[in-house]
Amino acid sequence: MIDKTVANADEAVRDIPDNSTIMFGGFGLCGIPENCIAALVRKNVRGITAISNNCGVDDFGLGLLLQRRQIKKMIASYVGENAEFERQMLSGELEVELIPQGTLATRIQMAAMGIPAFFTPAGFGTEVAEGKEIRQFGNKMYLMEYALHAPWAIVKAWKGDRMGNLVFRKTTRNFSVPMAKAADFTIAEVEILVEPGEIDPDQVHVPSIYVKRIFQGTHYEKRIERRTVRLT
Repeated sequence: MIDKTVANADEAVRDIPDNSTIMFGGFGLCGIPENCIAALVRKNVRGITAISNNCGVDDFGLGLLLQRRQIKKMIASYVGENAEFERQMLSGELEVELIPQGTLATRIQMAAMGIPAFFTPAGFGTEVAEGKEIRQFGNKMYLMEYALHAPWAIVKAWKGDRMGNLVFRKTTRNFSVPMAKAADFTIAEVEILVEPGEIDPDQVHVPSIYVKRIFQGTHYEKRIERRTVRLT
């Protein structure tokens, strides 16, 4: 057995250098690696290119890195509820590459599968298509998109074992599972850390071979990005 556990988030991100490209798992504020983001803030890693569905909110999640100007480029599909993200993008302070959400997810999935490129109709006839190869299949036009790979991925799972096998819950699987497989070095923080053999193999979403470091996180806030209620 290879025990991949480290003591905490600071130990997990200890060798992430400035100017790194990092995939951050989660969807909105759901399932984001809160402990590792806070550790990157403390470590003051600069010049990050962040690949994520969006950039959290102003005072939480990736928004904390954005506030401190630690992110130089966002590769995302959605500005979201982050007013500072919008301000930095519109003022030109932050480089932003906005990608249709399905295309972003598929580019990461293709990298996880070792497929270098694919064709999609999303974005044809818009600015998204500029400079890209276009082909016709049947009576429809498609853009060629390249797989999206990164040196680092940081994800948060519900449960994991000391070898690095991970189990996610519900929406948190959307980006985290393919991101964990699409990077050279994947760091996982988990709510529950168990011994090898305690996770049913049929329940594993990310096998240990993809994970290099794992630790049990603490003090999760699990904020809701936009709370919607209905009176009946």
